[in-house]
Amino acid sequence: MTRDRLLIISYSPLRRDARVLRQIRLFAEDYEVTTVGYGPAPDGVADHVQIPDEIIYWHKDRRLLAVRAYQRMYDRMPVTRFLRERLETGGHDIILANDVDTVPLAVTLSPRKGVHADLHEYSSRQLEERRAWRLVVAPFIRWMVRRWVTRADSVTTVGAGLAAEYAREFGVQAEVVMNAPHHRSDLAPTPVGEPLRLVHAGNGVATRLEVMLQAMDLITGGATLDLYLIDQGDGYVPGLRRRYADHPAVRIHDAVPAGEVVPTLNGYDVGVYSLPPISFNFRWALPNKFFDFVQARLAVLIGPSPEMAALVREHDLGAVAEDFTPEAFAAAVDAFTAEQVAAAKEAADAAAAVLCAEQQVAGWAEPIAALAARARR
Repeated sequence: MTRDRLLIISYSPLRRDARVLRQIRLFAEDYEVTTVGYGPAPDGVADHVQIPDEIIYWHKDRRLLAVRAYQRMYDRMPVTRFLRERLETGGHDIILANDVDTVPLAVTLSPRKGVHADLHEYSSRQLEERRAWRLVVAPFIRWMVRRWVTRADSVTTVGAGLAAEYAREFGVQAEVVMNAPHHRSDLAPTPVGEPLRLVHAGNGVATRLEVMLQAMDLITGGATLDLYLIDQGDGYVPGLRRRYADHPAVRIHDAVPAGEVVPTLNGYDVGVYSLPPISFNFRWALPNKFFDFVQARLAVLIGPSPEMAALVREHDLGAVAEDFTPEAFAAAVDAFTAEQVAAAKEAADAAAAVLCAEQQVAGWAEPIAALAARARR
């Protein structure tokens, strides 16, 4: 029996994009999967169209952007022109388009059975803290959602807060597929350390780290913090290395490969993240690292971000700081007892079988299967 041809498009380095890799792993066995993205072909795909690194997907004609000639601008973007020369219109049965930017291309490629859009952010408010972006770029993204995402046959996004806002603002009905990694059945909670060992892994960005870093000078119970950071090339991470070179409680590490993050975290006690809600997406964040903490069987300490806080409370995973200040974060760390942390790590062990990709990917499998069941157009 001939397998349906599934095209997965993402303007990201695919081998480092955990969410897209989960899609590929899910569909590679039952579909003939072709991928489009930056970097070499991921494992398990039938074909791959590699976007050259010199083609920056978000580069736009500023003149056309300013006069809001959005369709002409999108059609003239280097990434759009490059891919339309290499992808056959009507050449695939189904297209899974990741993020808003890829959806207009996916729809106009006219797949025989339909388009599924997976929206990783609330794109029209992604950088709303920047005035120029809010005034110039956000209207273009809202146009893409209204004109093109509404034409997708089915839609998913990463959290309930984003799904509710897509429905409210655009009438887009999106199901939720959380950014949970695959279940690590080989891991178990480790004994609680003395002093308490806090850990965080992710991008080296000041807005995501400074609350926790400043709190380390306020903590009285002796807890330590290890950071595994992806250097963004802006000088911030090297600056942290100098700033904390002699600090007794803070250690800055290089990032570890994606497949090693969870086993590395497993040696600690509490996964920590305090993300001040400077934008809509920050407020409603439900990131990979939260689920990495769970798979690593850690207790979890976060700021009062609604999506993360709901899961912490539902599964008894740890604690939610009173607010997003260093003082509140430090108070929450100092309030932990070894017994509470041990109980939270055991709760994470139970939740790991629920908050995992194996449970979440049904949110992709079902709509793609529904498209595959359509008679050929």
